[in-house]
Amino acid sequence: MLTLYQFPISHFCEKARWALDYKDIEHQKVTLLPGLHVGKMKKLAGRSSVPVLKHGDSIIHGSSEIIDHLDLKFDWNRLTPIDEDQKRKAREWEEFADKNLGPQVRLVVYHIMLDYPDLLIPFFTQDGPWYGAFLMKKMFPKLRDKMRNLMKINEQTAAKSNEQLVKVVDDLANHYANHEFMIGNEFSRADLTAAALLAPIVMPDKYGVAWPVEIPQRMQEFISQFDGKLDWVNRLYDSYR
Repeated sequence: MLTLYQFPISHFCEKARWALDYKDIEHQKVTLLPGLHVGKMKKLAGRSSVPVLKHGDSIIHGSSEIIDHLDLKFDWNRLTPIDEDQKRKAREWEEFADKNLGPQVRLVVYHIMLDYPDLLIPFFTQDGPWYGAFLMKKMFPKLRDKMRNLMKINEQTAAKSNEQLVKVVDDLANHYANHEFMIGNEFSRADLTAAALLAPIVMPDKYGVAWPVEIPQRMQEFISQFDGKLDWVNRLYDSYR
């Protein structure tokens, strides 16, 4: 049995969840509480961040590395192209997205949502230990300050990340307006990465968290910048998630 250590709201964890589900690999999920996860992950993987996959005696850290491992060990529904040129391009795009989409979405969303603990805490505790909600309410003020400090979340960094996102999303919208896939003629890790890392803006049902019925005005304004530019994310989720 494979075990995925994760946060439900994490879009990098969503990359790993999607890969496991797309390849139809039986696994179990262990949902950790942010902040309290550090000791367990350092002991298990030598690093504090998630996702982490345990497969027998193998410990795989990071969403891209997890996809590598799954394609190596389970040869059906491959996410990595066979063709060497397409493989290189898919990996290059994934690396670009991991650096230029993932952190930027995370920073802007947390910059807004950390001011709304009643909405954010359920994301942190969904499918976690029974005591999660009670404990998270107690520790949230310190966790919020720590997250802002460690991730350098502030008005200036959020503005810069938002500017970067607008540019990349425009490029992606232009690409997917003329192409079904990012690389070649098949769904690959390039498409999965692009859609998963932008999913917190689109909030697709298949992401796996209970999105709020109403979201704060600041979040609505952030999301509205991308109206009509992320339809391809929903298409990929509908077809391949």
